[in-house]
Order: sequence, then C-alpha cells, then structure tokens
Amino acid sequence: MLNIKILGSGCANCKRLEQIARKTVSDLGLEAEFEKVTELTEIMKWPILSTPGLVVNNKLVSAGRIPSAAEIGQWLKAS
Repeated sequence: MLNIKILGSGCANCKRLEQIARKTVSDLGLEAEFEKVTELTEIMKWPILSTPGLVVNNKLVSAGRIPSAAEIGQWLKAS
C-alpha cells in the first residue's frame, strides 16, 4: 500500500492536489493511505520552500505547484 502525504495548511491548492492524487490512485486501481500534514513544524522537516507538497512513500516528489494527474500517476507507478 502506498503512503501519500499532502503537505500544506489546507489552502485551495492543497485541497486540489489531494483531489487529483485521490482520483489518480482510484483510476490506477491502487491502494493508498492519505495523510494531511498541516503542522508547520512537520512541513518544515521536508525540503520544500512553498506548499503544496506531495510525498509518496516518504519521498518528496513535488513542491510549490499542482502537478498533473499524469505526473502523479508516473510517481505512483514508480513507487
């Protein structure tokens, strides 16, 4: 099972990223556990300068933008 973390305060971009990631997981027929990381002290543990951030299996794959569903799909398949 994949572990997916959404790093961010809960802003509109963070919510959009989570929606795209959840839909991509569903479309690919994968199983994933989602975790929202909203505490600034926890977010600061990752090497990101701006949110939203996307972490797949403890590997930061995106930060500061909303990646496309195709990009997210590639990262999920690679994990």
